Amino acid sequence: MNAPFIQRVSFDWDEIPSSNYLRHIPAFQGLESLDFHAPVTFFVGENGSGKSTLLEAIAIEHGFNPEGGSKNYKFSTYDTHSELCRAITLSKGCIREKWGYFLRAESFYNVATQEIKYSDPMHPANYHNQSHGESFLSMAQSNLLPGGLYLFDEPEAALSPQRQLTLLLEIYECAQEGAQFLIVTHSPILLGLPGAEIYCFDSGRVHLCSYEETESYQITKMFVNNRQAFLKRLLEE
Repeated sequence: MNAPFIQRVSFDWDEIPSSNYLRHIPAFQGLESLDFHAPVTFFVGENGSGKSTLLEAIAIEHGFNPEGGSKNYKFSTYDTHSELCRAITLSKGCIREKWGYFLRAESFYNVATQEIKYSDPMHPANYHNQSHGESFLSMAQSNLLPGGLYLFDEPEAALSPQRQLTLLLEIYECAQEGAQFLIVTHSPILLGLPGAEIYCFDSGRVHLCSYEETESYQITKMFVNNRQAFLKRLLEE
């Protein structure tokens, strides 16, 4: 396997005004850099912890369209991306990726529509003729190539547990063939991928953690193993 295409993201917080909300996200306080060593890196944390904001900034800084797609995509439905891309610098390896894709659950419909506009008889696109989950998985699968760079934001959002396992297998096999993945997820299934690094955005500054330390794993385990007691306590509160 090759060294990661993106090896480090460095932060210059002087580029962001002190009044900007980015300066008040706990996970970003004092954060100077993050290093990526593994073919697959996960970002985990509670809603609003900054993980998708960082992934978006990395995508934009690397040349992807803010709403998703490949680097060839040039469209904007509604401009909402943060200013964090102005404050980061990416350190890259000597080998460039052969292909890349930024896939977001949030703006999937817009990207699927754009795929139709970009399609031709040799490259047809019919994502709106499938269910949401089927089309989401199809788009991911059609762009997974050896030696590619992939930024996925909550890819599990549209997928059943079985389809999450399908995606996990394809990510694993693609990573074995030189691809790099940066993935924001809440899925305890995807997080179980062997050999992945996990950055947690909870409990202060961004830090590495184990699979068993993630809340996605811990809460799912508690619920499955003690469902009645868990619900009794939750509902009585």
